Amino acid sequence: MTPTTAPAPALPNKRPAAGPPDRLRALTGRIGGQNLSLLAALVVVAGVFGLLNPAYLSVANIAVIGETVTIAGLLAVVQTVVIICGALDISVGSQAGLASVISAMAFTATGGNPILGIGAAIAVGIAAGVVNGLIIVYGRVNAVIATLATLAAYKGLAQLVSNGRAQGYVLGDDFFVFLARGKLAGLPVMVWILAIVALGVHLLLKFTDIGRNIYAIGGNDTAARLAGIKINKYLISVYALAGVVAAVAGILLTARTGSGQPVSGSEGLELKAITAAALGGCALKGGKGGVGGTLLAVALLGALENGLTVVGVNSFWQNVAQGALLVIAVVIQQWRNGERAVGLPT
Repeated sequence: MTPTTAPAPALPNKRPAAGPPDRLRALTGRIGGQNLSLLAALVVVAGVFGLLNPAYLSVANIAVIGETVTIAGLLAVVQTVVIICGALDISVGSQAGLASVISAMAFTATGGNPILGIGAAIAVGIAAGVVNGLIIVYGRVNAVIATLATLAAYKGLAQLVSNGRAQGYVLGDDFFVFLARGKLAGLPVMVWILAIVALGVHLLLKFTDIGRNIYAIGGNDTAARLAGIKINKYLISVYALAGVVAAVAGILLTARTGSGQPVSGSEGLELKAITAAALGGCALKGGKGGVGGTLLAVALLGALENGLTVVGVNSFWQNVAQGALLVIAVVIQQWRNGERAVGLPT
């Protein structure tokens, strides 16, 4: 006779209710630890400079910070897309300078027509971006080397067409005044433009097949190619998008400075864009990152730069601080991803 055994007690199907620590971990996971760190750093920076000079936290100064970071913010947002795709664009600052000159010259030449002025700048931005993409894809040139070369080329073109001088606009300047000083719902127009571009890029990356393919290419280009993703087309398109956004930044640069700036106004913008993207959590090898972290990093860099100015620190130290932040961001990214620096033995 076969012995019988008592059935095992049924296990409960329901998961135990999450306690406060679990809910907190879930919430921080959704927000992102990197973003929380940036937010905490932003609060610390604001608090320190606010104690050193109470005027730092005034509404007027916060508005100045917002306007100041707009141009670098636009370039940082689109640099985020380029980096996620596994590439890099060092020429965005020069593209913005070239577009700035072209927008001012076209605006004046067409009797103050804003549509033609903007259209000319956007066309130049698309052309510059496509050239970058073609060199990288069909010339098989490393993205860093290719865009380092075009950085010099676009800067030279801006100087050639402008004879090396800032290009003022004298006809119908109301449009640029509106861009530079206008407000909508209490916020500067330039901040609204950054917010719209950032939201559009965020939606593109997170909720479209195009965005998912960009992450896939940056994460593993071999697997992406085997999956049927047309990598060359995506790379050229991403660089074209970078050119368009750089042109928008150039137009705002013209509006803010009151003239087309061939070099001085756009110099250093590429470093700010890369620093913000890296600090915001973009893995420089591609496949990781997001617009939210980049925007927080842009705000942090702007708050730090403005704070150093407000307390009277030599402006040269701002470049030192920016370079140091880029190094720190890259070291943290490599440490988190278990990467080794190029050139070191494995």
